[in-house]
Formats: sequence, structure tokens, C-alpha cells
Amino acid sequence: MIPSQRHLFDIPADVAYLNCAYMSPLMKPVVDAGVAGMQVKAQPWNITPQDFFTDSERVRAAFARLVSADDAGDVAIIPAASYGIATAARNIPIAKGQKILVLAEQFPSHVYEWRELAKATGAEIVTIDRDETGGFTGPVLGAIDHNVALAALPHCHWTDGTVLDLVAIGARLRDEGAALVIDGTQSLGALPFSVQEIQPDFLIAGGYKWLMGPYSLGYMYVAPKWQNGRPLENNWIARKRSEDFSRLIDYQDEFQPGARRYDMGERSNPALLPAGLAALDQLNAWTPQAIQATLIDRNRQIVAAAAELGLSAPAEESRAGHFLGLRFPGAAPENLVERLAAEQVYVSVRGASMRVTPHVYNNDNDVDKLISALKMVM
Repeated sequence: MIPSQRHLFDIPADVAYLNCAYMSPLMKPVVDAGVAGMQVKAQPWNITPQDFFTDSERVRAAFARLVSADDAGDVAIIPAASYGIATAARNIPIAKGQKILVLAEQFPSHVYEWRELAKATGAEIVTIDRDETGGFTGPVLGAIDHNVALAALPHCHWTDGTVLDLVAIGARLRDEGAALVIDGTQSLGALPFSVQEIQPDFLIAGGYKWLMGPYSLGYMYVAPKWQNGRPLENNWIARKRSEDFSRLIDYQDEFQPGARRYDMGERSNPALLPAGLAALDQLNAWTPQAIQATLIDRNRQIVAAAAELGLSAPAEESRAGHFLGLRFPGAAPENLVERLAAEQVYVSVRGASMRVTPHVYNNDNDVDKLISALKMVM
């Protein structure tokens, strides 16, 4: 269990920020690292060619550690989850009549790209609904057959945290020769994930939510079998021998090894990379296992208090522990988010759920403030 880490964040005592699934606040050391990086750019004569590579390799290694990847070279640096999803779509072969599996009410960036691919290839989008318990794992497993080319899935659903058994799903897909593309934006950093156990083809995450980094910085694990594919860009730094600035006009057809070929242009951002690295280092120090245990305990506290007001939550075993989708006995109160915000309580509404997503910066006072505000608006 991790004690409240509020001292690491710039969150006033009267603010109950329970909305990490929307956007995490930045830790003070992350802000400091970003500011220091920006100050480096103020004096570019101090930036050496080697600096274009040092931080990016550290970031790769930190993300690889977080997801139990063997090699930092399995990681690409991307600007957004949609960029990574588009990269996967460009490289996974799909034929006319094959199926692409997605979930009902899946996040749009993990749907639109597959719709475009289906239109271009004559493939079929198959949308998987929940079963009678509200889960997705059974229906996904039941939909996998020899006609499935790939499943585009999250680890947990973005509206209410419903968790999928990706170990079982991944094994079933491999039996049918199908690919697994995971959007881990709403899980990585808070929910333990092992690429060794799940064996995704592509694992993609925006870095500004549970990875607690800056906006416009994300990460993509690429399984070795896909590391010789086609990147979205043809930028200079992804090519072989790009470390030698004096010979960049000796154009190279070969790429840097591993997943580096998929890096975004201007990956060596002197403000974003140090900030992202500071965040990843802290998450690795805490560990996703300890973060998950801490947030399970915090959400149990919230569920118990909310139940006294008549609100219900999915069963704990059906959802990720860091995620809570509370439902009202009837319709949600009108202008709920705005009325709670007026009381300095911050949550989201997604679908039919009031999404409550705390982190290690929350404390008991935040829970009390949430419940008091809910009593006022109900």
C-alpha cells in the first residue's frame, strides 16, 4: 500500500480530483524535468548530437520495464494512441471477408482506424457486446474463429473499467493466427501488464493519463515479428547511422534496430522526454502492483460510502481496481459534473456511469468531499 503522495502534486487541499482517467495531474518532479528541458532549448549551443538519442533510449527502457518487455528496442516513441493504432493498421495484413473485433462503446480512436481499414480491404468490423454479467471476455472468446484477422481491444473499458482477460484472449487469437492490438491508455501504469504473459502484437498507450506524463507523448510496444514493417513517417532519426550528423546526406535505406523505425518525428523533444521519463521512473519505483492495490482499497472506500446514497458499482472482480463506474438508482442528476465541480469535486460521466478514478494523490478527505457533494446534488 502506498500512502497518499499528495505532497508530490500541486493539488490544493480543498480540491478532490478523482478524474485520472480524464487526465492525470503532473507530479512536481515531472514539471521540474519538463521546465529544465525547455531551458536547455533556450541555449541550443549546449545541445549535442548525442543528446538527441540519450533521453529517448532512457524512456524506452523505462517503459519496457513497466510492461515487462525484454528489450528497450521493442518500444517506439509516439505522440498519441491514434498514431500507434494507425501504425498497427498499416502493418497487419487483412484480407477481404476477414473480421476485426472491437468492443461496444470502445474509445473512438481505437475504432475509426479499423473502420477505415475495413473499408479499404473489404474486411468486416464485428462489435462485441457485453454478456448478461456486463463482461466482455466471454463474448470476445466466443467470437474468435479462423476468419478473425485481429482483435482491437483495451485492457479495461474506458467508461467503467470492465476488465478483459487478455491472457486467455491472446492465447485464443494466436491459436487462430490472429493479431492482438491493445490500447492500454486507460490501464498501463496502474494495472499490472506483462507482454510476456499477454503477448500482444502491438501495445499502445497515450502517456497523459495513468502514465502520468505530459500531453503529446506516448509509447508503443511492438512484438519482434512486426519490427521490420512500414512506419507512418520517413524521418531522418529512425534511419541507420543517424547519430552521425555530418553524414546525414548519405541516405540510408536501413532503419535503426527494433521498434525505433516507428518513432515519431522530433521524438527528441527536450521538454517532453525528460518529463515523461521522470513520470515513468516514479511509476516503476512505486510499481503498478502497489498502485493497483492502493487504488483497490481507495475504491472500496468510495463504493461503500456511495452505496449508502443508493449508487451501485460493478462487482470488484469484473473491473480494474483503479477504475470505478458508479450508477445512480435512476437517471443521473442534471449537470452532475458541473455541479460537483462547483464544489471542487472532479469526476467524469461516460456512458451511463459516473466515472470515479482516484490515484495515489487522493486521501480520505477527498472521499468525504465527494460523498458530501453527491448528497447536495441528489
